[in-house]
This record gives sequence, C-alpha cells and structure tokens, in this order.
Amino acid sequence: MSLAGKLRRITLDRQGLLKSNSFGRGKKAVLRAIERLGYVQIDTISVVARAHHHVLWSRVDNYQPKFLERLVKERKLFEYWSHAAAWLPMSDYRFALPRMRKLNGERDWFSDCDRKLQREILQRIEIDGPMRARDFADPDHRSDGWWEWKPAKQALEQLFMQGELMVSAREGFQKLYDLPQRVLPDWVDTREPDIDEFAAHLVDANLQAHGFASLVSMTYLRKGKALRSAVKRLLDGRLEDRSLTTVSLEGGAELYIDPQLLDSRAPRCRAQLRILSPFDNTVIQRQRGRELFDFDYQIECYLPEDRREYGYFCLPMLYRDRFVGRLDCKAHRAEGCLEIKSLHLEQPTDDAFAGAFRREILSFAAFNGCDQIRIDANGSNRFLQALRSEL
Repeated sequence: MSLAGKLRRITLDRQGLLKSNSFGRGKKAVLRAIERLGYVQIDTISVVARAHHHVLWSRVDNYQPKFLERLVKERKLFEYWSHAAAWLPMSDYRFALPRMRKLNGERDWFSDCDRKLQREILQRIEIDGPMRARDFADPDHRSDGWWEWKPAKQALEQLFMQGELMVSAREGFQKLYDLPQRVLPDWVDTREPDIDEFAAHLVDANLQAHGFASLVSMTYLRKGKALRSAVKRLLDGRLEDRSLTTVSLEGGAELYIDPQLLDSRAPRCRAQLRILSPFDNTVIQRQRGRELFDFDYQIECYLPEDRREYGYFCLPMLYRDRFVGRLDCKAHRAEGCLEIKSLHLEQPTDDAFAGAFRREILSFAAFNGCDQIRIDANGSNRFLQALRSEL
C-alpha cells in the first residue's frame, strides 16, 4: 500500500468513517464522536439536514437530533466558535477563553458596539433568566439581512463572543442566552491557558481527530505569529524526543505523526459509500483534501450561479477510502421527497459500488424525512438510471 493510501485510511478511521458505529450507538456515541472530532460545525442551511446533524449521522447509525439536544442540556457540550460556529466538548471550554478575552477589550466582534446596551442586557438576563434575541424585539426596526441585525441582537452576539453570555439551549434554531455561571458545570476548568498550553491543545486535538496533521492544518484560521511559533516549537520538541516523526506526500506539506501509528497495520476498508456534509470535518480544509485525496472540494452555494459546476449544495461522496464524486440534492420535507439534481462521479468504481450507492441514498432519504426519491438529473449515469428504473 502506498503512503498516501495508508494515510487516507488512518485519517478516515480516526474520523469514524471507515466502519459503521465506530463510536458506538446512541447519545453516548454522539458525545464520543464530538470529543474525537474536537468540534461539529453548526450551520443554518437546510437544503438537506443541517450540517451538525448530518456530520453526526454519518458516524452514528441510529443518530437522532434529540441526542445532541440532550447533551447540550446536560452541559456536556457548549456552543462557541471554532473556525466557525460549533458545538464543542465542555471539557475543552478553557481553550475557548483566549478568543473570548481577545474580543473583550482588544477588539469587537461587531464594529459598532453599544456598551451601554450590553450592560442593560446583562442586567436583564441576570434578573429575568435566559432570553432569546426576539425577547428584545424593537417593533420599529427593519432588517434586510443578518448584517443589519437589530442592536440588541448585535449586543447579545458580542457578549456571547467575549464570553459574558453563553448559549444555554436552542429553541428551534433560536439561541437562548444565559450567564456563564448558570451554564458551566462545577467541574469545568476556567483557567485561561498560556500560549504553550494552547499550542499543545491544538497539536493534540488535530492528531487525535486525524491521526496526523501539518503545521498549517494545526493552526488553521488561528491568527498570530506567536501561536504559530509555539506550535512549531512544541512539534520540534516532540520530533527530538521521537514521540512524533514526519512524512511528506509528493508536492504536499510536511505531516507530523506518531511513529507507532505510522508503523502499524493500515485499518481495513469496506465497500461502503458515505454521503457527507459540505461542512464535514474531513473535507472542511480544502488543501488537505487536495493533497491526501486528490479531491478539490468546494461548496458552491456561496458562488454565483453561473460559476457553479456541480450544484448549489453538492455533497462529497466517500467510497471505501476515496472521494469518488459529488451529489447535488434537496429534501422537500413537506412532500416527503428527496430530489436528486445531479450526480458527478470523478473516480473509477468497482462492482460493489451500485449496491453501496443504493443503500446509502435510501438511508440518506430516510434521514432527511423522505420516503420518496425523485431523480431530475439528466444524462447517462448508469447508477441513476438503475435507481430510476427501480423506483
């Protein structure tokens, strides 16, 4: 097996995508999955199931949204910013503190921040308990988009980002804000890490989630030369004591990996297809996808329509240990129908692919609350033709 092939299997195994129920089943499996991944991104787009549910369904066969809701209610997860809005393990709370502190004094999340309004909101929540943005509604305010949120909404988000408020729950998709002292469990470590502790957290979290990582991926969207230097210093120390070694793919970055993991037998791989979320932890870093999987993935909903090649919300398709294509579909929940708009296959497949595709698309439809599949895609794709004739 090539080095690239072995690394692909290592990272997919760590991500819980090589076999069914790598983390077990039920609510406990959901927590184990998030603890391994480090975060699960929250996204509002609902063309198909929202990203956080989709990512977890891909790893826990009997996943239900109520599992995530209960873990939040039990204070085992908290909501904050990773590279984007995310649910994170409560045990990692202290590593969110550096960003909170930076936004509480050095700079604001919003350019126009009303300090007086923030103080008034904090006082009201302290007295009245958890509140939503709409509890501060201004009937005379008009908004055309999120960039024109009413001042109270901006103040709530500023207080949330700087750690003076937390999201205690969501009602529908509405955030419920409360004071940290009423949300954080007693056991949570609230000491802010120094830069070396934070660097160690980034290194360990990336190695745990992926099995290996480059310096660039470990510091992905983390600003500051001092932090990058601290991470590099830590990595150099681990190379020196031989707890880490390095490998490189042709034309790719230097990758840090535990030598024992590198020398171990590659995880086994089954003829299984997975339809993943565009925000899945495995594909979120585009450079890593290009170097390791030879798969240049970009979500296209943010592109103008005339620049889209694969579709508004094209979903990456993982078969065995390779990304083989993209599927563009939409869940019409009121009709109970999953619409397939296009299927693009970019890698050769074997005889087992057709059965794997059928099983996954039926499972994906059910996950999205659909008991019918409508195929609108044109062309000669034989997998869609076979599915259309069967349906």
